Amino acid sequence: MTRRGNYDSGEDFVLEYGELRFTFNERDFGERCEQAALKLGFVSGRLEDHELEDLVNLAVNGEIQDPASALGEHVNDCWPELVGPSDRSLVHWLRRLVFRSAWLDQRVKEGELDVRFDADAQSFAYVQPERDGEPVELAPEPSWGRVAYLPR
Repeated sequence: MTRRGNYDSGEDFVLEYGELRFTFNERDFGERCEQAALKLGFVSGRLEDHELEDLVNLAVNGEIQDPASALGEHVNDCWPELVGPSDRSLVHWLRRLVFRSAWLDQRVKEGELDVRFDADAQSFAYVQPERDGEPVELAPEPSWGRVAYLPR
């Protein structure tokens, strides 16, 4: 059995799960947080620096005590709808998708997965080269579109 490597792009942020320890530089972690928020429908486009600062703060600390932007204020205003049992909270899903994206990227780096463009869906998919390019089925994520942050 091959021991899987840990994802590493820097030492600014750390996510651990079991024996896996993923480390991120600030830019990588921020981009992954933004992509997770997009995938969850919580934001609809690219964030300004101060909005991204609040989103990263939410993912890291599980709350935003001193909002730097309208996004942070929105999170605090909608908090009862964003928090819940751990597997249903926005924080949980942000962290989960950041971790999942790094885990998948590490599997590509180690040759366990490839990335293929699906022209019909106009998107990229992870595929398993040892299984004739079978796509990786990812667990669906919930949507936070009902309480999405919409910049003014």
